[in-house]
Parts: sequence; C-alpha cells; structure tokens
Amino acid sequence: MTAVRSTAMEPVMTQTPTVPPFAVISGAQVQRALRGREPQVVDLVEATYRLHAAGESVNPPSYFLRFPDRPSSRIIALPASIGGAAPVDGLKWISSFPDNVQAGIPRASAVLILNDHDTGYPFACLESSIISATRTAASAALAADRLTRDRQRPTRIGFFGTGLIARYIHTFLAAMGWSFDEIGVHDLSEHSAAGFRDHLRQTGTAARITTCDRPEELIRSSDLVVFATVAGEPHVSDPDWFDHDPLVLHVSLRDLAPEIILASANIVDDVDHCLKADTSPHLAEQLTGNRDFLDGTLADVMTGRVTLPTDRPLVFSPFGLGVLDLAVGKFVYDETVRSGQLHVIEDFFHDLRRHG
Repeated sequence: MTAVRSTAMEPVMTQTPTVPPFAVISGAQVQRALRGREPQVVDLVEATYRLHAAGESVNPPSYFLRFPDRPSSRIIALPASIGGAAPVDGLKWISSFPDNVQAGIPRASAVLILNDHDTGYPFACLESSIISATRTAASAALAADRLTRDRQRPTRIGFFGTGLIARYIHTFLAAMGWSFDEIGVHDLSEHSAAGFRDHLRQTGTAARITTCDRPEELIRSSDLVVFATVAGEPHVSDPDWFDHDPLVLHVSLRDLAPEIILASANIVDDVDHCLKADTSPHLAEQLTGNRDFLDGTLADVMTGRVTLPTDRPLVFSPFGLGVLDLAVGKFVYDETVRSGQLHVIEDFFHDLRRHG
C-alpha cells in the first residue's frame, strides 16, 4: 500500500491499483450459489431497482446484433454499472436462437463479464443463462408481490409459454410463499407444455393443472397471467379477454397488441428502455404519439409515488436491466469466493510492464 501527501488541488490516493486475478465460474457453480436463495435474490433485485431509481447506476441501451440470414436470432449486449456501497461494472452478452429448441438445446446462452470498479480490468467470466433467468424470475416475483398489495392476491395462474423462464418464475413464486388453486398451461408446443406439467407435478404443488388449447381460455381462467414466449410481434389482440382485470407479467414484452396496453394500467422497469425495439408498450407509444398510458415504474410503486387502479388489467412489462445481471452476478462471485471454489486462470493478464 502506498500513501501520498496531497495538496488541496490533488486527489487523495490511498493505495496503488493492482491487476485483479481473473476467474471463470461455471454454470454448475452459478446454480450452486443461487439454489435455495430465492428470497435473498428477490431482496437483492429490489435493492438494485432502488439504486437504479436513485441514479446510482449506469444502464445504457442494450445493443442488438441481428443477422440478415437468420432474422429470428439475435445476440444482445447489456453493459451496466452499479454504484452504492459495492460498485461493479460489467457486460452481459446473451444470444437468442429460437431454432435451437428444435435441436434439443436451450434457446438462450450467455456469459457475464464483471469489471473491477477501480482499474476497469475484468475479474470474472460467469455462465449467465442461469443468472439471466434468475434475475428475470426474481423481478417477476417482486412485481407480483408489489403490484397485488392493493388487490386480491391471485389464486389462479396461467403460463403462456412453458420454457426455462416459466419454470424459474414458478420456482421463485413458490419460494416467496405463493400458492395457487389452479395452474393453466398454454404453449404452441405440446411437448414443451407436457414437460412443464411434469415439472409442476414434481414440485408437489396441490394446484389443479390444466392445459388450455386456446389462448383465450388460458387468459380468461387466470387472475395472474405470465407471458414467457419468444414472440417477435403481438399475437394476443382482444382486450375483452382481460375484462376480469388480471395481473399480467408481460415478461416476453411483445405478446400484447397496443389496444390491450392502452386498455390497461401499465408498469415498467425503466421507461426509456422499455419503449423501444418494438415492444408492445413501444407500439402503443407509436400508435398514440405519447406515453400517457404508462402509470410508472416498479420503483415508483415500491416507494409509494404511484397508486395503482384496481378497475383495469394491470400489466408489468420489464425490459430487463443489465444492472440486475450485475447484481446477481456479483452475488454469485462473492458466494463462490466464500465457498473456496473460485477457479482463477493463472497469468490470464500477461505482459503487464509498460516498456517490457
């Protein structure tokens, strides 16, 4: 440690920056660090939303890499920085290749890079599809809790789309004390729907599980609707299906026609992020020329700045913020360090002398 004398015009330096060791954390390690800690992760996500709302983060627009020869596929870069008591910077690099499902492998794959706040050096690379699914599910569970505090708590849930995200959301809801009398399931793939039903039964749920062949049947029979699809454009267009005023976790963002958005109360995670890239709220903005249909953000609800109506459907559309990935990723890193299982790559950074 090197201390230097400062004048009134000079910054105080308490120590000489050093190059951090670089570690790789596998998906198996990520899963071990997060398993059974759902309430803790939900608290972490809530705290990160509050930091973001207070301006103690940097969360630039996501960058979409698209391919003319593969229009359904994309790779997204989510850079971000978190301030507060434990600052960290980084980047999630996540791909979505829907055709993977036909080949029997998951649609999404991802890595997360964590950068040292003081030097900018990356200090960890983590498998991040699990982190991404975890922060998405934790955000959905937090929203379900916060957005129903002035409503009757739903006892009938419907899953529109039955992949990995649906499974994680159900896991987080159950871990946060939610129980349901009925669980509806709808998916274009009967194989996927059947696999999700089997998963639900293995959790020991006492709910009656029903497969709904028609989207209308699922929505009308659910007080809480979870959209977790890969839809690229709206495919649900009738506002009358929602005339029982359900809570809608619109996780996949592009399922609902603008008319449904305009007939609902709308909460997002971040206004500027959510109203772009042809999300359903973005289409509603294009249709109306304004953002008056938005009631606020989830942070606004948490801090009491927004009071929600109870006489309309309530739609939560989370774009998915990179700061959440950073927060969960740093949590995984710290847990892995504590377990003594951190795998450091020796000499990853080399030739560090400026003049050789």
